[in-house]
Amino acid sequence: MALGNIFDIAGTGMNAQSLRLNTTASNLANAESASSSIDQVYRARHPVFSAIHQQVMSSFAVSDQDAPAIAGVKVDGIVESDAPLVRRYEPDHPKANEEGYVYYPNVNPVEELTNMISASRSFQMNVEVMNSAKQMMQRVLTLGQ
Repeated sequence: MALGNIFDIAGTGMNAQSLRLNTTASNLANAESASSSIDQVYRARHPVFSAIHQQVMSSFAVSDQDAPAIAGVKVDGIVESDAPLVRRYEPDHPKANEEGYVYYPNVNPVEELTNMISASRSFQMNVEVMNSAKQMMQRVLTLGQ
């Protein structure tokens, strides 16, 4: 794997963690949104990632070891949580149904804050990887001087 591929790999990781941060922010913003119907209530969303790693055969490659490697993180999609919704008896609430119940999202704020910290640190680690690779490339260029 070439040193230049490190930037591609770290870049896909940063994109994935950025999406994770945005999804978490959306979940936290809607954590207390109320609804009178189960069908209309917000449900927590979570991104699904998978690792990309495959050898690509090139017309210039002599063997599999010479073929360029494609690696990184792929966003497969965003799924809604299957956790049960929160149902509260609040007959005075403006969005209460005929029975007096209000439905709230299945967002766990503690879990979402943990996801936010984890995504932020993962993003930061990918930035550090890019900075380290950049420094190594700069040092290689100065070896011949």
